Amino acid sequence: MRISGSLKGSWISAYVALGLVWGCSFLFIEKGLTFLTPYGVAFGRCALGALTLIILLKVRKLSLPKKASTWFKLWVVSLLLNSIPGVLFARAQEDVTSILAGIINAATPLMTLLVMFIAFKEEKVGLNQVFGLAVGAIGILTVFGVWKGLGDNSVTAIVMLLFAVLCYGISFPYSKRNIIPLKLPPEVLATTQLILAAVTLLPLYLLDGIRRDEFKLVPILAMLALGIFGSGFAYIWNFKVIKEAGSAIASTVTYITPVVAVFMGLIFLNEPLTWNEPVGGVIVLLGAAISQNRLVIFRRG
Repeated sequence: MRISGSLKGSWISAYVALGLVWGCSFLFIEKGLTFLTPYGVAFGRCALGALTLIILLKVRKLSLPKKASTWFKLWVVSLLLNSIPGVLFARAQEDVTSILAGIINAATPLMTLLVMFIAFKEEKVGLNQVFGLAVGAIGILTVFGVWKGLGDNSVTAIVMLLFAVLCYGISFPYSKRNIIPLKLPPEVLATTQLILAAVTLLPLYLLDGIRRDEFKLVPILAMLALGIFGSGFAYIWNFKVIKEAGSAIASTVTYITPVVAVFMGLIFLNEPLTWNEPVGGVIVLLGAAISQNRLVIFRRG
């Protein structure tokens, strides 16, 4: 076996910041759910992120896209990266811990490769990819503790988490093929994406966005951090990494997020952690590394 691939380039700082911010997002979601519904959390983070980036565009004297086709492509990205998973993760975290949600998020690289193989044909399927996907699947089953019937985990919540991660998996190769060739500044792409997500989620927020009229400082600060950084600057960093390092490497930011999510959940939420969750998480990350040829098991020839 050999470890292949290296992290080089100006995208490294954005990559690390993205992993840290998205790793903390599960904690912020948990806090936001104390006074908002899942629709409220999803809309709030997108609206705050959009407002932050609109101000940034004004400062940098950048303009939003003018072509309708560009807006449509970015609307698709907003569905895959913001609207759908934003609601699903928040809804799932009503029934499962932020730790579990963060660990399952680590399956994004596996979902990305699976989608690329099936729909985008970006890479040929090799033995390492097939073996890595199989290892990752075992890891996911280990996280859920399938031998004990999923334990206390809600089946509905688990399906929501997996579907949300599938959306992420689709978004990376879709962005590489349809968004990056537009050659627009990352700030413009991210701002447009978040505006569209906020507009899409606004009707749901108006119908059922507030859980209770009880606004405390910590949950409000958590939502501000989730919106400004987790859904604002984060997507600028995301487009930067996709552009400079590729969609496969960009999706591996989830190598960092589960570690951060576990520590945040343990320290700030006192959430329980069963042995199978971190063990399964490591297996998922191992599968992702094998699938992306960072850990080579089968050599060609």
